[in-house]
Amino acid sequence: MINSVVFQGRLVRDVDIKTVGDNISVAEFTIAWSEKYKDKESKCFLRCKAWRGTAEFVDKYFTKGQELIVEGNLLTEEWEDKETQKKQSKTILNVQKAHFCGKKSDNADAVPSGFTEIKDDSEQDIPF
Repeated sequence: MINSVVFQGRLVRDVDIKTVGDNISVAEFTIAWSEKYKDKESKCFLRCKAWRGTAEFVDKYFTKGQELIVEGNLLTEEWEDKETQKKQSKTILNVQKAHFCGKKSDNADAVPSGFTEIKDDSEQDIPF
């Protein structure tokens, strides 16, 4: 069976990152998507969870309102409510990869160290 999701949207709030277990980073965040056609608007809010390096990447380079693309698979988390003793569940995107997206100016401060800007020489002649 296939369970693969690619989702583009904006962060609803800043990333919530914490360390669990044996120093493992986990980031939780929500991405919003909307589309308007005439007078009707479709919306989707997708809860996401990223682990280890991906969690640290999202936390370091993305803030509320910023656009990003995430890739992963859908999972259903289940637990029992301690007060009501009823089973609860929510569907999340288990994020395996995250990518910059949107306007370059939105990500101007988010260029990872060690990267250099490559000049656009597309107007020059190709040397062959």
